[in-house]
Amino acid sequence: MSTTPKMIFVNLPVADLAKSKAFYEALGFTNEPRFSDETGAAMVWSDTIFVMILTHGKWKGFTDRPIAPRGSSEVSLALAMDSREAVDAMIEAGAAHGGTADVNPVQDHGFMYGRDLLDPDGHVWGPFWMDPAVANGEQPVPEVAAE
Repeated sequence: MSTTPKMIFVNLPVADLAKSKAFYEALGFTNEPRFSDETGAAMVWSDTIFVMILTHGKWKGFTDRPIAPRGSSEVSLALAMDSREAVDAMIEAGAAHGGTADVNPVQDHGFMYGRDLLDPDGHVWGPFWMDPAVANGEQPVPEVAAE
């Protein structure tokens, strides 16, 4: 018997589908055309992580709850990156394609580094890097002074 891997599909309402699709492609997501049309696009991060960007009309077909107003925060979506440089590259690519870089203070704890980026619709993405030795438990998590 085959089992389906655990997957996550993050659904996000967007005001301009084409602009949002270009933004996510600039971050390194790829479009899956089989699950995309004029009302939404499936953007693939990995074999198990997908972001569904949906027009407001399509979004409203799933819920009667209001779309959060710009400037509010409901969730921050963190993406593990391979290096500090990859974090910086994602932030720069996002800022060059309609996003806003460093909407929160940069987090640099030596063993972990992260920055936050708003997409064109105000959704917060937080690419981060963590020292692999700390992440896999080979080294303890260093004490980090509260700021």
